Amino acid sequence: MKQVVQNYKSGELAVLDVPVPGCKPGGVLVRTAYSLISTGTELMKVSEAGMSMLGKARSRPDQVAKVMQSVATNGVPATYRKVMGKLDSYTPLGYSLCGVVEQVGAGIDDVKAGDLVACAGNEHALHAELNWVPKNLYTPVPDGLAPRHAAFGTVGSIAMQGVRQGEPQLGEVALVIGLGLIGQLVVQLLTAAGVRVVGADPDPTRCELAERLGAAACGDPASTAVEAAVAELTDGHGVDQVFLAAGGGSNQPVELAARLCRDRGRVVDIGKCRLDLPWNAYYEKELDVRFSRSYGPGRYDPAYELEGRDYPIGYVRWTERRNLACFLDLLARGSVDVEPLVSHVADFDDAVETYQSLKDGDLKAVAVLFRYPEQAEEQGESAAPEVSVPEVRRTGTTVAPVRYAKTPVRLAFVGAGNYATSMLLPHLAGREGVELSTVVTTTALSAANAQRKFGFAEATTDLDAVLGDKSIDAVFVVTRHSSHAELTRQALLAGKTVFVEKPLALSEDELADVLAAVEESGNDRLQVGFNRRFAPLLQEARKRFGARTGPASLRYLVNAGKLQHGSWYLQQGAEGSRFAGEGGHFIDTASWLLDADPVSVYATAAPGNEDLQVVLRYPDGSTATISYVTTGAAGFPKETLDLIADGRVLRLDDFVRASVYSDGTVGRKQWVSSRLPKARDKGQNAELAAFIKAVRTGGPMPVPLESLVATTSATLAVRAGLAGGAPVTLARAR
Repeated sequence: MKQVVQNYKSGELAVLDVPVPGCKPGGVLVRTAYSLISTGTELMKVSEAGMSMLGKARSRPDQVAKVMQSVATNGVPATYRKVMGKLDSYTPLGYSLCGVVEQVGAGIDDVKAGDLVACAGNEHALHAELNWVPKNLYTPVPDGLAPRHAAFGTVGSIAMQGVRQGEPQLGEVALVIGLGLIGQLVVQLLTAAGVRVVGADPDPTRCELAERLGAAACGDPASTAVEAAVAELTDGHGVDQVFLAAGGGSNQPVELAARLCRDRGRVVDIGKCRLDLPWNAYYEKELDVRFSRSYGPGRYDPAYELEGRDYPIGYVRWTERRNLACFLDLLARGSVDVEPLVSHVADFDDAVETYQSLKDGDLKAVAVLFRYPEQAEEQGESAAPEVSVPEVRRTGTTVAPVRYAKTPVRLAFVGAGNYATSMLLPHLAGREGVELSTVVTTTALSAANAQRKFGFAEATTDLDAVLGDKSIDAVFVVTRHSSHAELTRQALLAGKTVFVEKPLALSEDELADVLAAVEESGNDRLQVGFNRRFAPLLQEARKRFGARTGPASLRYLVNAGKLQHGSWYLQQGAEGSRFAGEGGHFIDTASWLLDADPVSVYATAAPGNEDLQVVLRYPDGSTATISYVTTGAAGFPKETLDLIADGRVLRLDDFVRASVYSDGTVGRKQWVSSRLPKARDKGQNAELAAFIKAVRTGGPMPVPLESLVATTSATLAVRAGLAGGAPVTLARAR
């Protein structure tokens, strides 16, 4: 098997072929799926190995003291041989992983072969394909928790033990100094415990990430921002606890802790930072200084770690293993989110290059994972390596709802928010042959406002009355994302033609419920608001581009920008991610241009923000890359698209200009839109016209239901791809 090792004398890093460890009694043999690089502890060790002998001595005075004691006892020659022999040997790296139990040793009855476990220990949870792990250093992974997330178990336990040492209580205020991997986890754990958190770190990116993950305020410790935030949150009294999660040789963290801690507050050291305590400052406030020892009680006790002797829960509530299990439980329940901390996922074979990039500063990272792809494939590692695209089933012959000829199409709107009132209703109000019948909202005032502005005949908060009104031909669902699938399901069962704004569904179960309603009712009269394929400029460009004979490459840049504070789009727990909400727009546009549905999805996220790269693969070998970014310049166009195939290029610039280039003379333009439109037309008007026509005539819906389902499934697969770190196959259900 392969294992990452380092020579401490030379600093050499290598991936070596080493023997497979035996499965001893009292433990299990685990095949690794993901292992986590501790960008603090491990990089410190890697950096030390690259130092001169004098530098190594200065960095580890504790080891120098041991050497001097050995000299006094054994003499210089013997000590020299012993020290050099130890230095000039390979040592392992790693201490946090998730993998699959391959073999169970004697005396183990809590797991079996094939179970997924999280493992800890710098001698047992190594960056290696196989590890033997004793009983008290592993714990089963809860159902549904992605292996890449479970690999954070050990560092999560370190953060959790530090938080426990601070003894936080509901309503208290804490300061976390150092917002690296451990600091970010401490912030989330404190927030989950009902503590308001202020963070301090000189890196603004880490400060921004901590605020996204729950911190009330963060800033550079050298600025006045941190002190001002503490004063505001504590009425000038100071924080109840300070957690030192910083490293390095500066004494600034302990000095800042004394200055911002309240009288008789607690200071907990979790990281490895300089601790020259300013006596007067700590004495005058009678500060309680505490140390957090790694993963929790049991650490460094051979009887606990190697022999499996547990501590009675009545005497020691939280041991290493209980902390590990508790952290995984918080992850599984969504109380802690480690996905935003993942800066990079590297193949295990690229371990040396990855460490070197981290050491050189080329790779800026909070957390880096090693992925063991062969094992992932064999054990079905990823959370969702395959997403099934549901089959659309209809009972008997599908017919359009009956409506009388020459009567206006009567519409009801469920929801009257900003999008409905700005992008849909202006195109429908006053349209010939359309009657705005009823608007339904949860608050009476918003319904009354929509009625007054757009001329609805009625305004109500009673959805059942609308669904039961046989005179209403079609229902528009324009509510918050979390309600789309259920409202669509109800409207289909009521026999209505439905226009639902994207997304159709936020989960595979919701999508299945919608399709179950189609099958039960025989009503497939459904349109999702994927309007871009109806944009006149893009329609003309596609026509000018012509038919393809070979595979195409499509690039779609979406400069989504930042959301305003307080936007309901940020409520990811209830409303899904931002991409889940609007990503279907761009997938649908790509699929329409390529005239096919995708067969696989690969997604990766930038660290510390919502930037995504989504790669779609199509049956004929075509690919579409969607770059969904929130960190771009506000003045840059929101959407730019390039379609390249057969010596031709279609270019769309934010729905204001389009062009087609053909092969032949270099730079020759075959067609360019003749003039700039007065305003961006992203196709809403044409989409609504096509929908109204389908309702009026009973003809086919503007987009086949199978296509809507395929786009929705591909959008949902992005989340699965991010969780699993591998391409997700879109398998058509049989």
